[in-house]
Amino acid sequence: MANSLRARPNGYSNFFASVALPDTLSALSAQALALHRARRLADAITAYRQILSLKPGIPEVHNNLGLALAASGRLEEAVQAYRRATKIKPDNPETLCNWGFALAQLERCGEAEAKFRRAIALSPGFAAAYNNLGLVLKEMGRMAEAARALEQAIRLSPRETSYYDNLAVIRSFAAGDCHVAALEALAEDAASLSDVNRMHLHFALAKAYEHIGRPESAFPQLLAGNALKRRQITYDEGAILSQMDRTRELFTREFINGCQGSGTRSTVPLFIVGIPRSGTTLIEQILASHPDIVGAGELSLFEQTVDSIRKTLPLSPPFPDMALRMSAEHFRTLGALYLKKLGQRAPGAARITDKMPANFLFAGLIHLALPDAIIIHAVRDPVDTCVSCFSVHFTKGQPHTYDLAELGRYYRHYRALMAHWRHVLPAGRILEVRYEELVSDLEGMARRIIAHCGLAWDARCLSFHRTKRLVRTASATQVRQPIYRTSVGRWRRYENFLGPLFAELAPATAL
Repeated sequence: MANSLRARPNGYSNFFASVALPDTLSALSAQALALHRARRLADAITAYRQILSLKPGIPEVHNNLGLALAASGRLEEAVQAYRRATKIKPDNPETLCNWGFALAQLERCGEAEAKFRRAIALSPGFAAAYNNLGLVLKEMGRMAEAARALEQAIRLSPRETSYYDNLAVIRSFAAGDCHVAALEALAEDAASLSDVNRMHLHFALAKAYEHIGRPESAFPQLLAGNALKRRQITYDEGAILSQMDRTRELFTREFINGCQGSGTRSTVPLFIVGIPRSGTTLIEQILASHPDIVGAGELSLFEQTVDSIRKTLPLSPPFPDMALRMSAEHFRTLGALYLKKLGQRAPGAARITDKMPANFLFAGLIHLALPDAIIIHAVRDPVDTCVSCFSVHFTKGQPHTYDLAELGRYYRHYRALMAHWRHVLPAGRILEVRYEELVSDLEGMARRIIAHCGLAWDARCLSFHRTKRLVRTASATQVRQPIYRTSVGRWRRYENFLGPLFAELAPATAL
C-alpha cells in the first residue's frame, strides 16, 4: 500500500491509502479520494460506503472511511472502520496508526499506545508511529518515555520538522544539543521544505533558541512560523469580534434579570474560562487533584448544546441573537441537555470541570441555563498571555493567535466582554484567579478556589503535579511540574518585537 496523503491532526500522523481497484470501481474510488481531500467529508463517506457495498473486502477503503469519519468527529464509527480494515488485513501499520489516533481522541490512551507499539513492531523504521507514540505518552504524563519515542522518530526521519517541534514541548534543548544543530542545518536548506515543514521548523527553532537563552534569535523564528501558519488558515476577524460586541449589547443586566430563575439547578458543572495560556490548565490540574472533582479537560459540549437549542428556534438565529427567542423552557432544556452530556464523562461525580477557555463568550448564557454552575476566570498579564499564545502552534482552533495585531484586537474584545460580565452578573458569580497570584501564593489561592467550589480543603491540591490524569492541552508538560514563576514577565525578553501587539492592546477605552 502506498501513502498518497498524510495529515497531522493534533500533531499525530494519519495515513490515506491508495487503492488498486477493478476498472468498474476505480472512478468511484478516485472521486471518493478527491472529495476527501477537498474536505467534503459527508460526500466522501457516502462514496466510500458505496464502494464497500459493492466490494466490502477492501481494507484500504475501510481505512479511508475511518479517516473521513474521524475528521467528522464520528470517532466511534471510525474505530469500527479501522477494526474492519485490520480484520481483513491484520498487519497494516498505517491503519494501526490511524486506529490509535482515533482511540487517543476518545481518551482511550492505553489502547492507542498498544496500537502504536504494534505498528512499530510490524515496521521498526516507521517514524510516524514513534511520533504518535510519543504524543500519546506525553498526554498520559510519561514524559521520559515520550521524549525517547520522539527522539527515535527524529533519528528515523531527520527532515520531518514536526518531530523536533513535538520534542521541544516535552524537554528543553541545551547549548550544543545535536537537535539544535540539525534544525539550523535544515534552516539553511529551508527552500527545499514544504510550507508545513518550514512552519514547524520555525516553531521548533524558536523553542530551541529560547531554551538556550537567545531570545533575540527566537522571536524572528516565531514571526516567520506564525506568518506561514496564518496563510494556511481562514479567520473571519470581523465576524468573531462583532459576535463579542453583540453579546455585550444583548446581554444587558435587564435582560439577564428578566430571564433568571428558569435554568436547571446543579452544582456539578465547573467551568474554567479565559484565554489559552492564562493558567486554565494549571487551575484545572489543581482542582482535579481534589477527590471530589473530576477534570474532564477542554470540552465542546456547551457550544454543541447551544447549537442544538438554536436549531429548534424559528429561523435558527446564531448566538447571541438566539437568546432573544429563548423561552424559560429553552433555558431549562439547555441546562438539562448539557448536564446529561457532562454527567456521562464521570457518572456520580460531585464536580466535573469543563476547561474550554472560549466558554467565556457564553458566561451569561451559562448563568441563565445553569444558575448554580461554578465559573472560574483565569487571568494573566495581557502581554504575557498574548506572547505565550503567539509562541504556540495550536493543533486546532485559535485562528486569531498567528498575527500580533489580530491577537491584540481579539484580546481587547475579550477583556471588554469579561468586564461586561462582571458588571451585569451577580457579584461574586465569577471567581477571577490571577496567574501571578497563583504562582506566588499557591496554597492561599488554591484554598480560595476550592472554597468557591463549595468543597472542603484537601492538601492534595498542592501536589497537583503528581496527579495522574490525561492532559491534552499545550500546557500538558508544565502541569506535571511543581509550581514555578519563570513565566511571569516573559514578554520583556521580546519587547522590541511587540509593537503591533502593544498598539492594539493599548486603546482600552476604545471599547
